[in-house]
Amino acid sequence: MNRIQSILAATDLSDNAGKAVERAALLAAETGARLAVTNIISRGTLNALHDLMAPDSSDELESTLLTEAISQMQKMAEGIKERHAVTADVSVSAGSVLRQIDRYASSIDASLLVMGAHGGGFVRDLILGSTTDRVLRKTGRPMLVVRKQPVEAYRRVLLPVDFSERSIAAIKLAKAVAPSAEFFLLHSYEVPYEGQLRMAGVEEGKVEELRRSAKQESLKQLDALVAQVDLPSSSVHKLLVHGQPASAIVEQAASHDCDLIAMGKQGLRMIEELVLGSVTRQVLEQAPCDVLVSDRSKH
Repeated sequence: MNRIQSILAATDLSDNAGKAVERAALLAAETGARLAVTNIISRGTLNALHDLMAPDSSDELESTLLTEAISQMQKMAEGIKERHAVTADVSVSAGSVLRQIDRYASSIDASLLVMGAHGGGFVRDLILGSTTDRVLRKTGRPMLVVRKQPVEAYRRVLLPVDFSERSIAAIKLAKAVAPSAEFFLLHSYEVPYEGQLRMAGVEEGKVEELRRSAKQESLKQLDALVAQVDLPSSSVHKLLVHGQPASAIVEQAASHDCDLIAMGKQGLRMIEELVLGSVTRQVLEQAPCDVLVSDRSKH
């Protein structure tokens, strides 16, 4: 991905979802991308309200909710234009949240979806548990999950890599989203079956030797990756950590004061997808900063 062409931010009009809209506006201003912001009133929520009210009142309530949402979205667009000199296309609809996001994203060919990590309604539900994976699979588009109130462009980006094509795609996406940032390329390595080797009585010195070899091989691959993606050496820091990926990602992001983690979705076999899904969810839940998850299907 050479540049971000269009950005779609989804909001439930809560304060936390507002962080996502603000970040999307900052990105649009920085990259020149088209910005669209959508609010979707869940059909399930409307049905629940209908069940609680008299039939002649429920339709009026739905109309009132839509009218109020449109008013808030228009005010939001005015604020974005005033703060960032960016014109935002806004929309309000009722229906299935996943389906409506996918439909709108397709209509503008969104390069990036932006959502809040926590919200007052559907955004909160989207980011928890397996629903995150469903959003990514359904849209087939990169997604930025915003946790922090944005104040400036991204400056320090952690890039967990496993040397696959999807790692390269994640790096390219990160460069498009944060062109002026420092990049911290992280690879967490382990000796295959290290625990089993110890249980089998393999001497600690031999395990340490295998670990050193794994680290040296990882460093070679990391150097080759940096050269392949053409990152300027002055803005790249290489990190090799022994241990589990999820905890290493969260710890290194905090240690290096990163404001963005950019991850690719690796793995072709079912077991790899399951393992990665767990890592992705852990990072989304525990990350101290925003998380960018690149599309797995287009690279």
